Amino acid sequence: MIIHSSNQVSRFRLLRRFPLPRGFGVLRESRIEPGRHWPAPAGAKRTKTFQIYRYDPESGRNPRLDTFEVDLDECGPMVLDALIWIKSNVDSSLTFRRSCREGVCGSCAMTLDGTNWLACTRFITEMTDPASVYPLANFPVIKDLVPDQTHALAQYSMIEPWLKASEPPPQQHERLQSVADRKRLDGYYECILCFCCTSGCPSHWWNGDRFLGPAVLLQAWRWLADSRDDAKGERLDALEDPFRLYRCHTILKCTRTCPKGLNPGKAIAEIKKMMLERTL
Repeated sequence: MIIHSSNQVSRFRLLRRFPLPRGFGVLRESRIEPGRHWPAPAGAKRTKTFQIYRYDPESGRNPRLDTFEVDLDECGPMVLDALIWIKSNVDSSLTFRRSCREGVCGSCAMTLDGTNWLACTRFITEMTDPASVYPLANFPVIKDLVPDQTHALAQYSMIEPWLKASEPPPQQHERLQSVADRKRLDGYYECILCFCCTSGCPSHWWNGDRFLGPAVLLQAWRWLADSRDDAKGERLDALEDPFRLYRCHTILKCTRTCPKGLNPGKAIAEIKKMMLERTL
């Protein structure tokens, strides 16, 4: 797992309050080393420098930071375009996820200049020079820019993200909702599970083994808010745990880093409110 610059300030403040024992720190084998420099192609007139995190666990070497000079006249306007250009023209071993290229699938979530975002929706012109590209923090790295999301997806499956209805579906039409009931889902169903918010959540850094994190809890609220679902009590029972829900301390880094403009912090607050209301 890596700790990157997007978390440096928060981590430094925590360490000032709760200093780590002497000798505890970043493992020697995980420290990032200088990597290779790839110059711009001959004749390139407009270039952009990218510093990209590289890690291959099978090599037995430490992570490194490679520097690439990209010919902007030969690639598209987005960071993902630059990565594809590098892979196609410079270093075919560069590894990253991507699919839709439209900000819908969430595959290309990365840490761009210290902010979790989607590479396909971040303009190259919005990046610093040199631009830094790292995998999402707080996830084990499979290779280069590919984080291992196995644990996060297992947490997602735990909330059983599907409609639970006691009555069989109507034969002639879909399950109906009023306009007001349907509107309650706005701002929650749009989540694409990119896990930018979970990666940026300090509570998930320290308690990720048991705290479900903002992405999963936002999805949990999406089903609690659905008027067609009949399992609200069952869902709340599964969430009523000191760690699964209540390790959210409303830091709201999740909301600030959501590339879809959603508010996981509000969703978590709504779950806590529903928890309280059912005890009254």
